[in-house]
This record gives sequence, C-alpha cells and structure tokens, in this order.
Amino acid sequence: MDKTKEFLEKIGISDVGCDYISNKTFNDNGQFRFEVPGIQSPNTMKTLLSEAKKEDLFIHRVTQTKGILLLSDDEISRMVDLASKFGCELFLSVGPRATYDTSATVHTKEGSRIGYRLRGYDNIVYAIEDVKRAVSLGVRGILLYDEGLLFVLNKMRKSGELPKNLHFKISAHAGHGNPASAKLLEENGLNSLNPVRDLQIPMIAAIRNVIDIPIDLHTENPKSTGGFIRHYEVPQFIKVASPVYLKTGGSVASNHNWDTTQKEAIARIKQVKLVKRIIDKYLPKAIMSPSFSKDLSTPE
Repeated sequence: MDKTKEFLEKIGISDVGCDYISNKTFNDNGQFRFEVPGIQSPNTMKTLLSEAKKEDLFIHRVTQTKGILLLSDDEISRMVDLASKFGCELFLSVGPRATYDTSATVHTKEGSRIGYRLRGYDNIVYAIEDVKRAVSLGVRGILLYDEGLLFVLNKMRKSGELPKNLHFKISAHAGHGNPASAKLLEENGLNSLNPVRDLQIPMIAAIRNVIDIPIDLHTENPKSTGGFIRHYEVPQFIKVASPVYLKTGGSVASNHNWDTTQKEAIARIKQVKLVKRIIDKYLPKAIMSPSFSKDLSTPE
C-alpha cells in the first residue's frame, strides 16, 4: 500500500500517529467552543441562553435543525435579536430536503442513504430561496445537508450574490467521515465540518490534519442516532481536533428534528455544564474562545 499512501501524501492527505496533537486554533486563539443544536424556536432559544448566563456558561453557537421554511419572519428576527444580544452565532438549517418533499424512496431502509439531500433542479432553487430569506433577516450562519448546494452557495458568495461573511456548515447527516471528503468540502467553501458522530479519535485526528476549518463534534447524541455519550472523550477531542465546536445537549432529544421545550433547554445547559467540568478537570489548560469574540459569525 506504500505507493497509494505516497500519492495521498502528494495531494495533502496523510495519516497521523497516535500521539497527534493539533496546534490549530480559532482566530481568537481559542481551542474549543460550545454549540447547542436542535433549538427550534425563539422562546426555547431565550430560555437556553438565559440559563447559560445564569450558570456562568457561554454558548458560542445555537443551531436550528428543522428548516428555515418552518419559521416565520418574526421568529427568525427574534432569534437574530437574541443571538445579537447574547453574542452567539445563529445557524439556521436549509428547509428543503428529501424527507420534506415527495420522495417515497427516502423513507425506506435502502433509500435512507439519500438523507436530507436535494432531489432535482427545483429543490436547489427552493433551497437557495430559503437561504436568501434567512440572510435578508440578518442570519449569517447556514446549516447544509447537500454538497451540491454548498458548491452553488459558495459560488454565489464569491460573486457577491450572498454576503462575504456568510458561513456554511455541513451536517453529520451528510455522512462525511474521512480526510478526502473533508478536504473536498473545505476547497468548496465550507466553513465548519460536522463529520459522522461515531468516528474514533484517530479518525478525527486524520481529518484535522488535512483541513484548517473548525470541526463540530457531538459530545452526545439523540436516541435516533445511537444515544451514545462521549463526555470523557472531550479532552481528546480538543487535543486532536482544535479548533472544535463541542455539540452538547443532544441526549436530551429523541431525534434530530426534536422540538426542544423550554424545560429541555435547561436540561441541555446542564449537559454543557457537565462537559465543562470534564474539561476543567482533565484538560484545565485548554483555551475556550472568549465570550463575544469578534471571530464569531453573529447575525447582522
């Protein structure tokens, strides 16, 4: 296999040893940030951020996963205002997806491989319109599920059709989990990569070795994606994957599109607190991105 490995090395894809440590950071010199996904409404978002402040925790990113098209303009505006007030990023997810359109195949066991990707020309148009609507209301972070859509949106951003400071992150539901895929996505304008949830530490290190953009890693998961909790691995996440977003609170939900209640938002903050305890105990020198960092893609 030596010749294969030599070729991969030539194109910037190399393996790493078991002692690999990432020296990469966010622009504000932070190694890690906290992200809470699955926050679907302004009321839940307000409860989440208020509880975090009460517990002296800073949430760097809040992510909505059900889709922009399921939010009213007023709801988006309220979420934008909350993100601005609390100084965090707000990522809204593209609404059009195979599970929402007329696909019967995607709901079968075999067809589930389609995931949330887009089917046909029209759905690309619908997805772009969804993004443009969120952007017009001040959102500067978009969660994607389709590589082709990333390709188009990056072209639009480069041409000035979308703001230069608009950030794109791709979901674990897109199914990426190797260095070559990570490099391809980064070269097509991705700003933040969420690989599949169950990668082993060396696999994560191999991805970090070939890209510079942040990696988003689940510290825990909903029942629908295995329900496994990785709190004790978080120090290793930071060591090998920095700069990293720690996606925390997922075990509170039953699935990716779970409509988190205000009570469950408080439970999610408890999970963040538990992860922070692990970091403080086992990797106390780890540097968290500061609150209200200018490096965050907060709404405008």
